[in-house]
This record gives sequence, C-alpha cells and structure tokens, in this order.
Amino acid sequence: MNCAVVPALIVFTAMYGTSPAQAAEIPQTPGHRLVSHYDGAPAAAVPLPGESPPQHPFLAPNGRSGMHSDAGGSATSPWSGPLGRNPRVSSEKIAALGGECATATFDAGGRLVTVCGTFTGFKVKLLDPHTLSTLAEHQLPQRSSTVEAITSLDFSKIFKDTSGGAYFYLDDQDRAVLADSRQHILRLSHAQQPDGSWTFAVDDDWDLTGQVPHDCVTWTNLRPSGTCDPVTSVMPDWNGRIWWVTRQGRVGTVDPHTSRIRSVRLPGEEIQNSFSVAEDGVSIVSDHALYSFRATADGTPEVQWRQTYDRGTGTKPGSVNQGSGTTPDLFGDGYVAITDNADDRMNVLVYRRGTDVPADRRLVCKVPVFAGGASTTDNSLITWGNSIVVENNYGYENLTSLLLGKSVVGGASRIDVRGDGSGCDTVWHSPVRSPSVVPKLSTANGLLYFYEKEPNAWGIDAWYLTAVDFRTGERRWRQLTGTGPLYDNNWAPITLGPDGTAYVGVFNGIVAVRDGG
Repeated sequence: MNCAVVPALIVFTAMYGTSPAQAAEIPQTPGHRLVSHYDGAPAAAVPLPGESPPQHPFLAPNGRSGMHSDAGGSATSPWSGPLGRNPRVSSEKIAALGGECATATFDAGGRLVTVCGTFTGFKVKLLDPHTLSTLAEHQLPQRSSTVEAITSLDFSKIFKDTSGGAYFYLDDQDRAVLADSRQHILRLSHAQQPDGSWTFAVDDDWDLTGQVPHDCVTWTNLRPSGTCDPVTSVMPDWNGRIWWVTRQGRVGTVDPHTSRIRSVRLPGEEIQNSFSVAEDGVSIVSDHALYSFRATADGTPEVQWRQTYDRGTGTKPGSVNQGSGTTPDLFGDGYVAITDNADDRMNVLVYRRGTDVPADRRLVCKVPVFAGGASTTDNSLITWGNSIVVENNYGYENLTSLLLGKSVVGGASRIDVRGDGSGCDTVWHSPVRSPSVVPKLSTANGLLYFYEKEPNAWGIDAWYLTAVDFRTGERRWRQLTGTGPLYDNNWAPITLGPDGTAYVGVFNGIVAVRDGG
C-alpha cells in the first residue's frame, strides 16, 4: 500500500468508523512457526500463606474489580491462573485498527466487563469469558489525544494518555464506573433481555465540567482557546463516595446520593496513575509527591499527609511523565509503596501511612533496583504480605519500540519489608523481559505472570505469557501467545479470571491462555 494513503485512511476511520468486523483471531506475522511455542514444564499449585487484602464494601470481590485487583492495588488474585499444562491460546480481534482491551473485570456470572480502545473511541464491552465474543457494548466519546494524534500525525499523544475510561472499576452491584473524555463520570449496568441478548444502560451521569476545564480538541473544535484537563481515574472510598483525579492535578469527589461535587487542585503537579483506597484514606501519587487524602464533611478532599520523592531530572524511556509510574500499593502492617524516578537507578520506596507518624519515621526503606542508567517502571507493584515485586519497563514507549526483534533490558525483583519494620531486603532478581505489562500474582498457586518478549536475531516479534515462581524468581514455563505488533500488550495488564484463564489486552484486542486437558 502507498504509505501516503495510510494517514488518510486513519483519519477516515477515526471520523466515520468502519463496518462491524466479523469475530476473528488476531493475525500472526511471519515467523510464527520459527520460534518456540512452549518452554519449561507445568507447575504444581503451591498456595501462598497470608491474609488477603481487605474487601472494599463498594467494589466487586477482590480479583474481579479493576486493573490492580482490589482497593489496595495489590495486583493479586485469590484463584489460580494457568499452571502450564498443555496451554491453549485464543484471541479476539476487536477492531480493524487498534482495539486494545486494557482493564478487565468480571461480573458475578464470570463475564468480562472491559473497556477497549479503538481509533473511533473507547467502548465498554461485555465479553463471553470462553469465546471472547462481544455480548454487548456501549460507545464512549473519542479522546482528544486521538484527534490530536491524527491531525498532527504524532501518535505518541495516544500512548501517553491515561484518561477516557481505561482506569475504571466494577462496583459491588456489577456496575462499571468510569470517567469519559467529556469529563463526565458514568455508572453503567448491564442486563440480559427476554430474547437472551445483553445491553448496557447508563444508570448515572455526573458532569464534572463545572470544576474541570473542558475546552478539548474534537473534530468540531480543532483549535480550542481554553484548557482541557482529562480525568484520569475513579475509585470509591470506604463510605461509597466516588473519588476522581485529573491529569493536571485536580482531586475531587462525587457524592452518589446527592450528586454534590467537590475538588481541590495540586498546583503545578500532574497525576497520570490510578490511586488506591483503604479505611484510613485515599492514596494518590503525583509527579512530585505521595499523598494521603480524606474527605471533609461536605466531601472536599483534604490532605492528611504529603511526602515528596526524588522525581529525577527528566522523563525516562519507559515512563509517561517525570515522576513515579506506580499506583500506590497499600499492604502489610500499614505500609504504602511506590517507586521514584531517580536518575540512574529507580528506587522502591516504602512508607508508614499512619497520620500520627513523625516525618523522620515515615520512610521505612529506599531500595535501588535494576541496572544504572536503565531503570524505570510505569506499572503498579505487586504486594503480598510484606513482599513487593517490581518490574523494569526501561526502553519501552509504545508498540513501535520493539519492532523487528528488539526488546528491553528487562528484569523483575522481589523486595521484602523486614518483620520488625527496620528496613527492606532484596530476595531475588529475575532476568525476565516484560516490556510494559501490569503483572499479576496468583496467591492460590504461587505464580507470578508476566508478558515477555526476548530479542530475536531473525527479527521475529514473539510474545509469551510467562510464569515465574514467587518464592524463588525462577521462570517455570512460558507459552507463545502470538507474533507481531498486534500482540504487543502496550501497557495493558494481565488479568486472571475466576475460571483459571489468564487474559492479556493486546493492541488489536484480547488474548486468553488457559490450561488444556
């Protein structure tokens, strides 16, 4: 195809859409038969001792509710993922262009509720967990970053935008709650009709534009004169109040009973990650500091404490902005963990999160990880008990980064907080190359799941679901999911389903890996 035609086709598709595609597997690129399809051996399930994270009263059960599995952001699942016994791989192509399904949640019937990004806009989808076929969908408005990317032919704008519904949660009544690109918070239910079909319905729509600048780029407003501040993420607190954050540092709440909206701003700070909640407060990290918030009587966010960190001198390849790339993890005996953005080597930081902790006692440990000059992450940590697992994303920017057999330096490490709280120790380091996935831990079988890509001298881009032993850091097995950039997960997470399937959002849709017979 003439390359000059491609931008025009993208613009046409973004403006007018494409005809609905028939259900299909995601295409493979040449070389699929020239790489190993399975390495290692099946693992035995060895459950991990310890207490599960607290169950949030307004979220779906732990493991089913959001990108980071639970309110504390542990990235753990209480059920087993695949053990590597004759794994079977299936996939679903969501759209002609794009189609990545990032956050995946599960309703009470085990169906997937997800948000998939296409060039025509995000779609909330209900998927069959076995066939991956679409049961229902709800169209969301197109993000400004997509319009800007197409009109400027700078597609990095899309890959550095974390707004528009990618961070959503499933509540205790199986409703998806998200912020769309119009600065509205929506609460959507889904139900089966008498004829057997499924539909989504908007139960609630809260308009934030009274407090959030919203002069955004659209196809009918290509040169806005005002400010556009995208809403990044939403989560409920322990009282059911819905919290929200924006890219330009606004922190707000919505009372779902009165629809009262309140907000404050962190001047000069950005928020590009999601956030975590516990009974003792809401933990938010900006590109300057880690915060603990609570709500005043009228719902206005109020800072309980603020802790600055080393944000470095610039944005590293593998980071969205100059700051921590992690959602705060609330774990152990009152700890919160993030990473910093220190030059040379990133550090894992663990703090005590009590409001009565003296400033000179808040920091528990600061542990440098990975090699000098090649150390960053833009994904959540995994926490279980007093253990933390961190992944290295240095060198990954978007799906063009690793074409023609390239990979990242990679690496993953486990760090444990000492039982007496006197510091932290590195337990193991794994060389696993997991460029950009949000990894997961199954506490029912003791396996960590990464999405791996190794360098290939023949230029073959082979992507694998990889299982690593949580206790030792040893790679136990890996299964090829597909070859080519359409199988690049591009910052989407691995999600472990209640039936033992591992799902991975990839650029052209979603992949499922489950044990065979």
